[in-house]
Amino acid sequence: MKFGIIEISQPDKANETYPYRELHQRVTNEIIHADKMGFDYVWIAEHHASTGYGIMPDPITFIAYLASQTEHITLCSGVMVVPLHNVVRLVENISFVDILTNGRVAFGIGSGYREHEFEALGADFANRRSYQAEALDVMMKLFHDHHIDHKGVHLPDISIMGDYEILPRPIQTPHPPMYMGAASDESIALCARYGLGLLMSTLTPMAQLAPKAKQFTKMCVETESPYNKNPGYGSIGIGRMLYVAETDKEAKEQAGEAVLKHVRSFTNASTSGYLGTISQANKDTYQESSYEDLCEDTIIYGSPETVIDKIKYMEETTGADSLILHFPPGNSREQNAQVLQRFAEDVIPKFR
Repeated sequence: MKFGIIEISQPDKANETYPYRELHQRVTNEIIHADKMGFDYVWIAEHHASTGYGIMPDPITFIAYLASQTEHITLCSGVMVVPLHNVVRLVENISFVDILTNGRVAFGIGSGYREHEFEALGADFANRRSYQAEALDVMMKLFHDHHIDHKGVHLPDISIMGDYEILPRPIQTPHPPMYMGAASDESIALCARYGLGLLMSTLTPMAQLAPKAKQFTKMCVETESPYNKNPGYGSIGIGRMLYVAETDKEAKEQAGEAVLKHVRSFTNASTSGYLGTISQANKDTYQESSYEDLCEDTIIYGSPETVIDKIKYMEETTGADSLILHFPPGNSREQNAQVLQRFAEDVIPKFR
């Protein structure tokens, strides 16, 4: 089991001043701390045109900067919103940053879920999933074959033939580990077809994720060459809001109110698609959920012993090989630092 954190780059409005430039140094410091604590991954989420959620227009640029600030942690774009990008530039930049980091990157892709971001960048929100499916086929051909003659449907026509080829080539071949945030049967099948790792939702109860994860693992058996040799093939990463304290009671006292507030805001129409769509039934349930309801099968809060047990349950029921820690924005910086420290000292060693 590997462990990572996700950085949303959400401004701390109580302590940071508009237009929140200082948040990027704060996030950088958190990643440096996670690296020193022995975490395996950091995922950098892409978001645009927002003052209330993430401020991170280019995870790849940030990853290139973080390479010089960290030593061991794998730097991941999580996720790049494919319909907002030129797919050839995306392949080039992923390959380039893999070289700059000496092969210390992974990347996640997704179709996006915040409509205002598409409006801001003049992209087609309605056809975003079809765009991503077409883009993924192009990306795989570029990574594997280095040439392409593509007649576009949602993408433009793309021709790199003859004496021309896609360069640079990444250190990790045929490409860095690649993941996709997916929840629908169609998206999970696409993920397995191309040998991608699967990223699963922060807020879907574990019992609902388990059959999806098993479906993905079964489909991966049918993944054809050369995609079954891709880095990340068959991997399952699950995002969870997590808080570890001395006791279960202290976890609730210190962070229960903040996670309830975040879950209720997170399941509104504009933010309910992160790492896969949350069903309407789950959205309705979360609006009325108590802290105890969430602890039952959705969040991982409690003492080190409770947290360890819940991660083992996740591992056994879903086959996941990585856990992505997600801290609600209502937590203080001091709380997040303490959780990282306690998790690294009391939880990670039990899975090594």
